[in-house]
Amino acid sequence: MKVEDVKSSQQAIDLEDKYGAHNYHPLPAVLKKGEGVFVWDVEGKKYYDFLSAYSAVNQGHCHPRIVGAMSKQAGTITLTSRAFHNNVLGVFEKYATEYFNFDKLLPMNTGAEAVETAIKICRKWAYEKKGIAETEAQIVVFENNFHGRTTTIISFSNDEGARKNFGPYTPGFIKIAYDDTASLEKVLSDNKNIAGVLVEPIQGEAGVYTPQDSFIPEVKRLCNENEVLFMADEIQTGIARTGALLAVCGKCNCQGHCERQPTYSRPDLLILGKALSGGAYPVSAVLADDTIMEVIQPGQHGSTFGGNPVAAAVAMEALEVVKDEQLAQNARALGNLFRSELQKYIDQSSIVNLVRGRGLLNAIVINDTEDSSTAWKICMALKENGLLAKPTHGNIIRFAPPLVINKEQLLDCVSIIKNTLKEFEK
Repeated sequence: MKVEDVKSSQQAIDLEDKYGAHNYHPLPAVLKKGEGVFVWDVEGKKYYDFLSAYSAVNQGHCHPRIVGAMSKQAGTITLTSRAFHNNVLGVFEKYATEYFNFDKLLPMNTGAEAVETAIKICRKWAYEKKGIAETEAQIVVFENNFHGRTTTIISFSNDEGARKNFGPYTPGFIKIAYDDTASLEKVLSDNKNIAGVLVEPIQGEAGVYTPQDSFIPEVKRLCNENEVLFMADEIQTGIARTGALLAVCGKCNCQGHCERQPTYSRPDLLILGKALSGGAYPVSAVLADDTIMEVIQPGQHGSTFGGNPVAAAVAMEALEVVKDEQLAQNARALGNLFRSELQKYIDQSSIVNLVRGRGLLNAIVINDTEDSSTAWKICMALKENGLLAKPTHGNIIRFAPPLVINKEQLLDCVSIIKNTLKEFEK
């Protein structure tokens, strides 16, 4: 059977159901083509993409510059492994470290791999630089976090669906309430074996839970005062999604170099993925300064595909697009407009409680319980009306369009959302 033999959405769904593991519950939209902010299904119906592959496609679907860089490199050499050097990786490492203002970059492939990498670096630093006894290092994490689904990561997850029957779990983590710096301060003062604090600047999977403006700067301050590494998971929030190059930049007026802004809470370990490639290829990375990254020596961590020439070429072009097309600025302006327009509707709505977010990472909270199907039904109705979004945590719908969206398109989407919600008003 060939791909061109698939003539209907139902046929594609049936194939996945029969031959694939049932580890996802997708919306029944079978997508065949993407361009910019739009995607098309097998039958040719056109949709606005308001998920952006969980913020991987910030630069828009099939951006010609990114696809061009990938195609050009793929026709030259695709993989050398790290047994040899290649002529692209060093150029990418120089480019990215200067772009984000760090000394060193360790390339991987997926977001979960990058988080695992940061955890390993943090622990090794704790033993070799901070003097914590080996195997005693603790890492502080936050309730309702989402950093991936590897065995180590689910060990400190609240998501029982991701945890149940996958134990035994990895020890070494202390979980506290998110957006609660008093709890963090107490944990750090009570425990001298803390190596690092791992945090999402905004909790995307938890429903775009946006903390107080003071939260991230306070986390940074407390880490500094206690000689603890501040690890920022910017896999979903980074690369201009929240209206700044990085979400740890806060509500600044970034022009692409947020590290120069007074609101910048610079991580000790910066974790990137998703939009680092514009959704064209799996690319992730951890960035840190020499005093931290030097604890990693040959043979202690790696990946066959990590830092491959295609990934390096794609990532450089993806970051250039963000800068050249001023996607952070566009996300900030249109995000403010999106929340403002939806708030006008919410002020008179019985079905929606609130809208929250930053930049073009937003969510609405449906006036129903977490175990209800209302949000799913709304997303199904949005699909019929030409917009694709997905529920999270039962009663929350996340809205995250590609950052190349323009004002006219955004207002069209706001109209679709409002008209769809009206169908569910009590």
